[in-house]
Order: sequence, then structure tokens, then C-alpha cells
Amino acid sequence: MVSYKLLTPEDVYFSGGSGSVEEPLEEPVEEKPANSPLLEKKTVCSASTSFIALGAFLLVVCVVWVIGTVFWLRSPSGQFPHRPPSPASGSASASTVVSAPSREGLACSGVPENWRFDCYPEKVVVTRELCEARNCCFIQVSSGKKPIKDGVPWCFYPPNFPTYWLDALNDTDLGFTAQLKKSEKTYYPKDVETIQLDVLYETDSRLRITDPSYPRFEVPISVPNATQKASSPLYTVEFSKKPFGLIVKRTSTGTVIINTTVAPVFYADQFLQLSTSLPTRYVYGLGEHRSTFLHDIEWNTLTMWARDVAPMEKTNLYGVHPFYLGMEQGGSAHGVFLLNSNAMDVVLQPAPAITWRTIGGILDIYIFLGPDPSSVIQQYLQVVGSPAMPPYWALGYHLCRWGYNSSDNTWEMVRTMRKYVYLFQDVQWNDIDYMDRSMDFTMDPQNFATLPEMVKDLHSHGQKYVMILDPGISSTQQPGTYWPYDDGLKRGIFINDSSGQTLIGKVWPGLTAFPDFSSQETHRWWYDNLQRFHDKVQFDGLWIDMNEPSNFLDGSLKGCPSNDLENPPYTPGVLGGSLRAKTLCASALQKTSVHYNMHSLYGLLEAKASSSALKMILGKRPFVISRSTFPSQGLYSGHWLGDNRSQWTDLYTSISGMLTFNILGIPLIGADICGFGGTTTEEMCVRWTQLGAFYPFTRNHNSINEKAQDPSAFSPSARTAMQEALLLRYSLFPLLYTLFHHAHLEGHTVARPLLFEFPNDEKTYSIDRQFLWGRSLLVTPVLDPGVSYVVGYFPKALWYDFFTVSSNGALPLFLQAPLDKINVHLREGAVIPTQRPNTTLWVSSGQPLHLICSLTDEGTAAGDLFWDDGETIDTYETDQYAYIVFHVAKVIVPQGFVIDVWFNTEIILSQCEVEHRMPVDDLSVLRLY
Repeated sequence: MVSYKLLTPEDVYFSGGSGSVEEPLEEPVEEKPANSPLLEKKTVCSASTSFIALGAFLLVVCVVWVIGTVFWLRSPSGQFPHRPPSPASGSASASTVVSAPSREGLACSGVPENWRFDCYPEKVVVTRELCEARNCCFIQVSSGKKPIKDGVPWCFYPPNFPTYWLDALNDTDLGFTAQLKKSEKTYYPKDVETIQLDVLYETDSRLRITDPSYPRFEVPISVPNATQKASSPLYTVEFSKKPFGLIVKRTSTGTVIINTTVAPVFYADQFLQLSTSLPTRYVYGLGEHRSTFLHDIEWNTLTMWARDVAPMEKTNLYGVHPFYLGMEQGGSAHGVFLLNSNAMDVVLQPAPAITWRTIGGILDIYIFLGPDPSSVIQQYLQVVGSPAMPPYWALGYHLCRWGYNSSDNTWEMVRTMRKYVYLFQDVQWNDIDYMDRSMDFTMDPQNFATLPEMVKDLHSHGQKYVMILDPGISSTQQPGTYWPYDDGLKRGIFINDSSGQTLIGKVWPGLTAFPDFSSQETHRWWYDNLQRFHDKVQFDGLWIDMNEPSNFLDGSLKGCPSNDLENPPYTPGVLGGSLRAKTLCASALQKTSVHYNMHSLYGLLEAKASSSALKMILGKRPFVISRSTFPSQGLYSGHWLGDNRSQWTDLYTSISGMLTFNILGIPLIGADICGFGGTTTEEMCVRWTQLGAFYPFTRNHNSINEKAQDPSAFSPSARTAMQEALLLRYSLFPLLYTLFHHAHLEGHTVARPLLFEFPNDEKTYSIDRQFLWGRSLLVTPVLDPGVSYVVGYFPKALWYDFFTVSSNGALPLFLQAPLDKINVHLREGAVIPTQRPNTTLWVSSGQPLHLICSLTDEGTAAGDLFWDDGETIDTYETDQYAYIVFHVAKVIVPQGFVIDVWFNTEIILSQCEVEHRMPVDDLSVLRLY
């Protein structure tokens, strides 16, 4: 709460215009209670005086009413009584924030609870003595009670807490360079007293704020480098001088996107903190956490530090994604990305405001102005990279379990699936039980002796094989008996402890060493091992697990040293309470940097090595599914939502996980269908298979010693319901494949929140029990036990039941949902390509294609189809594809009528105008080959 005052002209620098500074506005007139006198009471009053007094009274009331109305109408949300301070009261956007009392007159008790920023974030019970030792305010929110975790802080920053001031501001070719200084030390050691802040107008919709001058760790991923300043930015930037503050506004509306004057800035060697106001309560992203799609901002701390733990609320999970999407009043959207891989807490509080609190690296912030949510995601992916195009078979049905225990049992599972007509299966997987003593690049010579033959059989039936790999390499085998470890030692590819010796941890094979994927030599070693194993078992893809990296020990076999890396001045709220909990020592040495900086990048770098190796080995598009992820992961792998449970809550939360990872640029995403841990029920597994049929990545997987949960394990009626769900998925494959093309080419989402298509309908902002494929296919699954109906919300449009009838929207509707049905609707104006399905996508791809046209009231519709051979690398980039655009011209049909059109070699429809970018001789036999 550094500055609640109206800043004076000399305190404000403007980024645009002539550079002149307008005079500050008067503070709004405070309306007095109705029963208080406006003028001193006098005993004698003439008529003229009365009229003058009455006129003055009416004038004051009108002025107050006009000012109040303007503020109410222009503010981002009428539900927020406390707003951050206006950085420049005379600026065009000043009406978007309500002024607060001057800083000089604001006592601790005057700071509204929602605007109290935590001065003592350590996980201890804060006392007055501890708080005041930091020169902060201490107020017990509820007398006699201990402060609850993630509640209103008892210890918070006073208005005059020391922070940086703006010492100099200079123009650059791309924006501004600001020099910030501070003279007073804070309570964290090794303060950085001088910061150079670069403000880069990189594109009209992208602003970057970074601090390059002080040498510190920076995340080693490739990002674009702008060469010229944006000419017509959607944003304006303003600075306050003392205390320093940076304010970014949307030019068109004046909405304040970020305002850092609300709390002090910290920049110490191992503690960086930046708080900013939010223009909205609608915040999404900030993965990976199990929660609703819309984040709770009621004192919600989201900790980021990759961790092996079964998904649960309020816990740091497998991946780290410090990016959020915010929806503003009126339907505009923005995004903010902190490019930082160190352990961090992200705190959302109901002001609304956000605090970024990290323990290393730099503050490298990107702001994306959209203005619509889809554009925000596209702009984010222009920085971190758009997802790779998956091979066609990746979109089929995958089956796995931990505990087949032999290749013969695995093979029998495949044969059983084939026995049932339309029990679709494209891919068979094996978990860790295929290995010899759980060692990578081996197979059990007794129980899995027939694995090579099984894989050949899969290939002969147009099916694929994927197996698991963990990063931990067994270190206890006799020298000369385990090539991956022997060769790795020779090549120096393992992570070392702080003394320079190979760090030894413990995972499934026992004591293990961990490859350092930040080294290119490790990538070559990884490729060599994969090639050697592929010579024995011709796998088609990789499942990389335990890559947080997971360790059954805390740190290493020898423990970890006692130093600032292992025991930083501040430890975010990581599960286990320390950075080394069930992973490696923070002080471990890697090629690029210490593990303290590299930890959350491990899964990304392993995925990059795996993707590169598969390209070289197979000569085709790689398929990799990774548990741990980081921004840009979509370039190299998909993701599954980890070791979920066979519970209805896990079924529901899988939707928010799927939607979140789509906005994080990893559209190849799904959860273990029917649950991984625990025992499912028949009803749950049917409902989960129906939902899973619409995961972009769909895999049934369960744990060892649990009952089988593949479709063949259930009753004939349940099996039929699962068949129908998978039948629907396979018939929609041309649509799904086209959506992945747009994700790869343009950064679109595949599974899409309704708010993306209806940003002006606030009722869609919290929906995570329904979702879209693309812009037109609405899925409303059953997520609760024992029900035969589901309630769906239909935004204003004409919606067609995919199977039978139509319904006009904008209302919650009760939809019949017997156990054999999932509700699917088509939005008006769509042309959906489908295909007659068969047991695998390879077989299906030879079937005729089919168009479903859902007409608008005007009788029009449009759609498209991307088609290629399904596995060649970079088909779009090398012009080896067909792209066909369908238009339905004006057709007069009864309302609610859906046109089904089969099309043949001439691709000529009486109702449809067809465009195609490459000639296709015969679409009736167009297939993947």
C-alpha cells in the first residue's frame, strides 16, 4: 500500500503524447449524511438567500451525482468498492479508478482489508513483535484467533514502507529505460539497490517489462526479439516517480491492466516481489493446480515448484505456468506472463490484486492486450511457441494400465478389444512393469519376452505402441552390465551434487542418477539409448514420467549441504516445506545453472530431448506425453493430468484442467479415464468414457492391483454406451484434426471455454461443467452419480441437438441424459466435417467424409477441413496438405433443420461453395497414407 494519494504532476511520467502533464483532478466531493446541515443555521433568512442556498445545494448534489455516475459506469466492475490509486488523475483513464485518501493521512487502520498486502508471508503465526520488527502494520482481523492461512494478513505494509524511486527515465528505440534506486534496506538480505528497467513496446498488442542490467539467471527458452517499436499500441504506460510505480492501461477504454503502486517492490538476491492491482475478478491459468477453471481470488495462494504428488487442492503440482488470462468488463481480455522458473507464490486477493513472489531469476513480464481472449492466447504463444501438430493416431483411443505384468497379458488385452466390433483402440501402452527391475531401456526378459512380437502385431493392425520412461537411471549395477549408466558416467551427463560428484537419489530401480537435460551431450546420450532400445522394440511414442524430477529421498542419498540455496531467506509454500522435498538438492549442479534455478524446467528439457530423438529415429512426427511441464512445452509434448483417482470430483476437475492447459498452449491434454488410483464403478466409468471421448488426448489408465477398467471389463449395456461414445469421437476425427491444425498454425485452443466464444456473456465466465470443441461443438457431460439429466447453459444463439432437435439458447436447460448418452450440440452457422468411423483411425481414414451443416436463421454456414498424411513432419510448412473451406450459401429450410451432405470426387454441392488450397482428386477415398 505504498501510495493511495493522487500523485502530483512532478511525480508522474507519461509515455505518450506531448509529454505535458495535466493538473490533477480534485478529490471527489464526499457526500454528507442526509440529516447533516449543509450550511450554518441562521435565525434570519431572506427569500433570495434561500433560493441561492437551494440552488447551491442542488448544484453540489448534481455534481456529486454526475461524478459518482461517471466513476460507476467507467469502473471495470461495480462490485469492487476499493480501487487502486490513480497514477495520473488528469489522464484519460483516471475515471477507471476511485481515489483513496492521501497517503500522509492514512493510518494502518485506514487500509481496507482487501488492500492489505502481506508483510510476513512466511508460514508462521505472526506476532506484533515480529511484524513491527519489519516496520509493518499489525492488526488482528479477528481478536483472539490465530491468523488463518490465506486469509486477510494481520501484518501488512504501511503506506510509507520504503521502496524504489524513479531516478531517471530515457527514451530508447523500443520504448523506455528506467533507472530505479533505493536507499533503505529491507528485511531480506542482499538488496539490489539499483535496477535498470526496460519497457519494450514489442508489438501493438505485446508489452515487455524486464530488468537486464544486473547479471542473474534467465530462463533458457527462445523468445522473439523485437527490432522496432510498436507503431499503434493498444496500451499506454505511465510511471510514478517516488515511490516508483508502473501503470499500464488499455488505450481504448482506459482500463488499468496493472498498477504496481499498490505495494512496495522488492528486489533482493533471493526475494523478488511485485504486486499490482487487477481490473477484474475473473482470472484463469496459473497452472498447474487442481481447482475450478475460474480461480478463487479470496486470499488464494498458488505455489509453483514442480512436484510429484497426486492432484489435490492448494498444492503445487507437476508443472509450472506463471501466466494468467483476465476478463475485463465489457468482454475485453488481457494476459500477463512472468518468465521465471524459480520457486514462487502467486497470491490472489479480493481487492482485486495479485502478488508475484519469487526467490530467484529476474522480473521478465509480458503483457498481452488481446483484446479478445483467443487473441490473448495467440499472443502468448507467439512468445513461448505454438503447439506441434500431433500424428493422427495420437487422437485415437489409448489403453494402458500399471500391472499387466507380462507382454502376453498386454497382448491378450489388445485381442479382447478387437473381439468386440467398434471397441476402438489405436494405441496400447505399458507402464513401468515392462522393465527389467524397473530400469530404463530394458525389458523383463521373462515376463515381457514376447513384447517385440506384440508390437509387430499392433503395427500389422494399424495400431501403435507407447511405453513409459523415467529419468532416474539405476546406479547400482555391476560395471559393464548396464550401458545407460556406464556410458552416462563416461560422457558426464548426470547431475552432480555441490561437491562435483554424481548426485545419487532413489526412484523405482533403487539408487539412481539423474540425466542433466540442460546439456546437449545428454540429448545425444538420450537419443543413443532410445535408438538402441528401438532396435529391439519398435515403439512409436514416449511417455515420460517422474520428471519433476521425482525422488523418493529428500535431496540425495548424502543429504544436502546447509547453504542459502537449500535454505533461502524465504521458501514459498511448497509441499513438504523445503525445496528438496522429494526431489533433488537445490544446490545440485547442472550444465546451465544450479538446480535451484533449473528444477521446474526439467520436464520441458526432457520433452525437448525426447521429441528430437523420436524425429531422428522414426523420421515422423514425434508423440510425447509428459507429466511435468513449463511454458513452451506444447512445442514438444502433450500432458496428462497425473495420478488422479476414481472419484466423481476428479471427473469434474478434469474439465478445468483440460481447459487450463489449452490456454497454456498444451492442447494435447487429458486425464486418466475412469481414474488411476482406486476402484471405479460401472456408472462412473461410463460417464468418464463419455467425457473422455472429448478429451483432446484420450487414455484409459489405472493403477496396479486395481480391478480392470477397460471397456471390455463391464456389462454389455455399459460396454455399448462406451462404444457409442468412442464411435462419436472417431466420427468427429476430421473436425478434431482440423482444430489441432489451427492450434499449431495460429495458436487456437482445441477444447475451448464458452467464454472464448461469448466474451460479452458474463454467465459463461465461470462455466467449467461444459466446454466447446472449436467454436461450434458444445459438450455437456454428466458429472454426478445417479442422475439421468444434466443442466446446460446455452449462450444466445441457435443450438442444434447433434442427434435430434434444436433449441434456442441463453437459458439453462434440463437435458435428458440416460446412461448411454452424452449431450452434444451444434452452434448455428457451422459446417462440421465427419467420417464414417472404424476400429482405428487408420482404417477410418479410408472411409467417406461427411458434412453436417447447422444453418443460421439466414440459411448460411461455414467450416473447413485440414487433411494430410497424418505423420509427415511439417506438412503445412512444406505444402503437403489439403485445406478445404466450406460455405453454405443462402438455403431456405425449416428452422431447426440440419443438412447432412455426403460429398464425392467432384466436391460440388448444390448448397455449398467449396474452396481448397491444394487440388484433391477424390475426397471419397482421401485417407492418411
